[in-house]
Amino acid sequence: MEKKLLEGKVALVTGAGRGVGRDIALMMAEHGASIIVNDIGSGGDGEGLDNSPARNVVDEIQSKGGIAAVNYGSVSNFGQAKGMVEQAVDSFGRLDIVVNNAGILRDAIFHKMSEQDFDQVVAVHLKGSFNVSRNAADVFRSQQSGCFVHMTSTSGLVGNLGQANYMSAKLGIVGLSKSIALDMARYNVRSNCISPFAWSRMTESIPATTPEEMARVEKLRQMTPDKIAVVATALAADENVTGQIFAVRNNEIFLMGQSRPLRGMQRSKGWSAATILDHAFPALRPSFYGLDRTTDVFTWEPV
Repeated sequence: MEKKLLEGKVALVTGAGRGVGRDIALMMAEHGASIIVNDIGSGGDGEGLDNSPARNVVDEIQSKGGIAAVNYGSVSNFGQAKGMVEQAVDSFGRLDIVVNNAGILRDAIFHKMSEQDFDQVVAVHLKGSFNVSRNAADVFRSQQSGCFVHMTSTSGLVGNLGQANYMSAKLGIVGLSKSIALDMARYNVRSNCISPFAWSRMTESIPATTPEEMARVEKLRQMTPDKIAVVATALAADENVTGQIFAVRNNEIFLMGQSRPLRGMQRSKGWSAATILDHAFPALRPSFYGLDRTTDVFTWEPV
């Protein structure tokens, strides 16, 4: 029997009613953690409310002998995020793991994206991750330990069409995670990101009209959320990994790069616009990034 890696731990998993969040909650419970299952039960676009997804996950955990409680709060509301953290401490005596997984999609080509679509996606993904993390930080600091796992995306790390709101939020989460890792290392608090490749409601909106697009979607269907849950569970159990970004694609795990200088130019007399155009840009151009999308970078079949 596999060792229970999270025995005695308490985890708060947001957006845990379906998809990746559900599988993370179930796997962490299997490894001995008590779980706060948070989900407002909205549709993929953030509309509507449904208590049944989160309730069903709690029931499933309990039916297998695990410990779980349900929470229907919205991560985009700071007060409700505080309530999630307080519920964990009140119900189980502590909080050790926060998985910021809740999210919505409002895709639109940039020149047609509304302010509301931008604000709502950022409010759930980025502001929601801040809200939950900031409230959990007080608990983690007090007990001198804790672990954050945040969900980013290659849409933000690499690029994608029609997702300015989602890309902005997901790349912002990378900065948030690194800031937490730096600021809270003195309290033995760790913070990492996962960029998941998995078929869920968040990927159902991917267009599939051409044979090539249909083939890509079919491959995505084979990348199940449990592959992400394994990595999230490992990050929650490890006491040394922090400040990193991992991408998970089926049975592949990638350590993703972080922004560092590629090439440099120096001119003792200083630069003018003309000398930049004549000298700096031509010299640096071989290292320029193209307008890549995720599929341009991950060009091989998932394994």
